[in-house]
Amino acid sequence: MNKVVANADEAIRNLEDGASIMMGGFGLCGIPENLIAAVRRKGLRGLTVLSNNAGVEDFGIGLLLQTRQVKKMIATYVGENKLFEQQVLSGELEVELIPQGTFAERMRAGGAGLGGFFTPTGYGTLMAEGKEAREIDGKMYVLEKPLRAQYAFIKAWKGDRWGNLVYRKTARNFNPVMATAADTVIAEVEQLLEVGELEPDFIHTPGVYVDALFQGTNYEKRIERRTVRQRAA
Repeated sequence: MNKVVANADEAIRNLEDGASIMMGGFGLCGIPENLIAAVRRKGLRGLTVLSNNAGVEDFGIGLLLQTRQVKKMIATYVGENKLFEQQVLSGELEVELIPQGTFAERMRAGGAGLGGFFTPTGYGTLMAEGKEAREIDGKMYVLEKPLRAQYAFIKAWKGDRWGNLVYRKTARNFNPVMATAADTVIAEVEQLLEVGELEPDFIHTPGVYVDALFQGTNYEKRIERRTVRQRAA
């Protein structure tokens, strides 16, 4: 039952070129920094990355864009990364943009074993082209299919040796739902605890979803866009 591995490099030893990987985080909050760095070191190519956004030019998933390791991004928002924009416009990078709520629900459907769901979001737009549409109670809906990946890279605040995870505040974001929607789930945690040290009622991701975890190091936890107000006189 002990799912702990030594480090990020050990955790991704079985990853191969062309893998599909969900990466948790919102902006630069709650992203799997150590796992991203390990993928870059290993030099994997042709990756499909599913993430809310693409990081920035020199941090997060942007580090993998620098080295041209990502073939396709499935995301909701990419406006903070000029490198991403350049690669899409040049044809180097394939992109599938999904409304944020639809993205989250497609992963939830993938984790729950559902065949999809109908949503009004996107009906009558390019997003709906080629998709089944249905009228329900006088309103038009579009069928969205579930999303799954081979791997999910999760960042948690605390975890125990069985893989039970707790996230901290907004770093919870997409991590829990991604943990349900991948064939192999790898978690990096800030604090590695013994079994029984986590309060059972406050566990966010049960260990049954997690295949391996390790204690991460040297977290930068950057702020994507720092905005402050002037102090009152």
